[in-house]
Amino acid sequence: MTLLADAILIVHLLFVLFVVGGLLAIWVGALLGWRWIHNFRLRAAHLGAILFVAAESLAGLMCPLTVWEDLLRGEDAGGAGFIQRWVSRVLYYDLPESSFTALYVLFAAVVAVTFWKLPPRRQGGKN
Repeated sequence: MTLLADAILIVHLLFVLFVVGGLLAIWVGALLGWRWIHNFRLRAAHLGAILFVAAESLAGLMCPLTVWEDLLRGEDAGGAGFIQRWVSRVLYYDLPESSFTALYVLFAAVVAVTFWKLPPRRQGGKN
């Protein structure tokens, strides 16, 4: 079960990198004229991902990936391996829930404004 929990932790990290890194890549791509930043499916998935995070936080729900990882780790949660410890340090912080909710909602707003100001295009160049 630990291997599956580690896999979920890695998926969680990749999700965070997609949301946070995706916004940075879109901004850099806009400055450098990269065409892929206008890909509608990618941008819709990016906006949907952060809206999901903000909505679950506003509803007071825990991230399903965190819940599944915790369930799989069971009593072994303290016996973390090297990679698990470092990935966990990147993903998890000991702050009040309201801090995370505010951060997620603010980040979702920035992604939404970016979506509006640098709009994606549907295939064929139509908006």
